[in-house]
Formats: sequence, structure tokens, C-alpha cells
Amino acid sequence: MRISGVVRTAAVAAACSVLSLALTSCGGGADGDGGAARHDRGAGGRDVARPAADPKRIPDVGDRWQSRIPKDTRQVVAVYGEGGNSARARVVLYTKTRTKTGNAWKGEGSWPAHNGKRGWTLNHHEGDKRSPVGVFTLTDAGGVLANPGAKIPYTQTGSIQAPRSWPKTHWHDFDYVIAIDYNRAKGTPPNDPTRPQGQAKGGSIWLHMDHGSGTSGCVSLSKSGMRHLLRTLDPKQHPVVVMGDRAALRS
Repeated sequence: MRISGVVRTAAVAAACSVLSLALTSCGGGADGDGGAARHDRGAGGRDVARPAADPKRIPDVGDRWQSRIPKDTRQVVAVYGEGGNSARARVVLYTKTRTKTGNAWKGEGSWPAHNGKRGWTLNHHEGDKRSPVGVFTLTDAGGVLANPGAKIPYTQTGSIQAPRSWPKTHWHDFDYVIAIDYNRAKGTPPNDPTRPQGQAKGGSIWLHMDHGSGTSGCVSLSKSGMRHLLRTLDPKQHPVVVMGDRAALRS
């Protein structure tokens, strides 16, 4: 069932008891790799995704991760980290389209982004300040602000708001959130505390709004980028995120 602008009461109530832990896993703190990621601009100031060398593959993603993209997936959010220990990244949205020669991946948008302030890891654990490398589904969204027209089930709730003890630059991090299905229960609000693989494996890994520096494990991008993703990602297209530093993704 799609819920728009309405709090899924039971799940949110359960999440509130561990909200501080969940938010710390994703946001908190002003330290990290500052500054915006380098990016190119197209006409009208819009970022342009470069065309793929092989349109049947997600660019710069090796067989290891390419093979983990479900066959029925037609939308991929690719997060290209600049380096294994860098907090800078680029987010590119790809959509699979039909052409005369078969299916092809087409870039639909590109945004500068940030990831974990200590970079990336293939073995994420609680508190390592690194983003997990991998392919993960995208099934749930939410935020402090009202639903901007999301196709993914969206839960509006103030319980997800960043604590005011954080730097002011971080206060709007969770105005919009898309949960990355790493160690979480699908079909629940982003701040649901359930971690099927255990607390030590971390969790609360989200796409959320950027504050200009690295995160505690999430991926952050501009408000306009988040709104675009929310309005575009469609459960019927089985969207996933493919994320990692460029070297890991090419492996």
C-alpha cells in the first residue's frame, strides 16, 4: 500500500525509541571532507551524465556488481565515490530504455554528492564513518517535509528531524530521505530501527540532503536532486542503488 504524507504510526513509534542512534548512524557531526564535489554543467546549469561506452551496461561498473543488478530493474542510482578514503562522490540516475537494438541505459541526471567522511568499505560496521559498497534496493522514503510527489512509499514525520544539537548546517539533512536497503526491513519508514543482520553491521544508510561535507555513512546530494529522485524512482521499475568508490565499482 502506498502511504503519502501520512505517518505509519506503529513503525514510527518504535523508531522513536532509538532515533538518536539511527540519526547518528547517518548524519551527525560537522567534521569530514568539506567542499562540493567537482562536476560539469550542461545548458541551463543542469549536470549532464556522460554517455556510456556500452549502453547495455551501467558505466564504470564491473561484472561483480553489474551481475547483482536485478534483471527487472529499470532504474539505477549510481554513486561514484572519488576514492576509497574520500567523502566526495557523484550521483547519476540511469533509466533503462528500449531502442532499435535492444535495451540501453540512459543517464537522466547527475549531481555532486558526499558519502561517508572516511570513504567506503566492503565490510561496513557500526560507527566506521564509511559508506557500504554494493547494490541495494530502494523501497521506502520519507522526511520532515511533505511528500513532494514521490512514487516510492513516503512517510512524513517530524521524528526524523536532525537534532538541534547538531551544527545548523545539518538541520535540514533529513527534510527528504530515501532509505537504502542495507541491513533494514523493507516496507517500513526510513528510521525503523530493525536491523536483520544485527546492530554491529550498522544501518540507517540513506540518500538525504547535503550539508557540504562527508556523512557518517549515508550519501547526500542537493535538495533539487532529492526531489528529482523522489519524483522519478518508481517501485514498478524496481530501482536500486549501485554505490562505491570508482576502483571498487570497476572490480
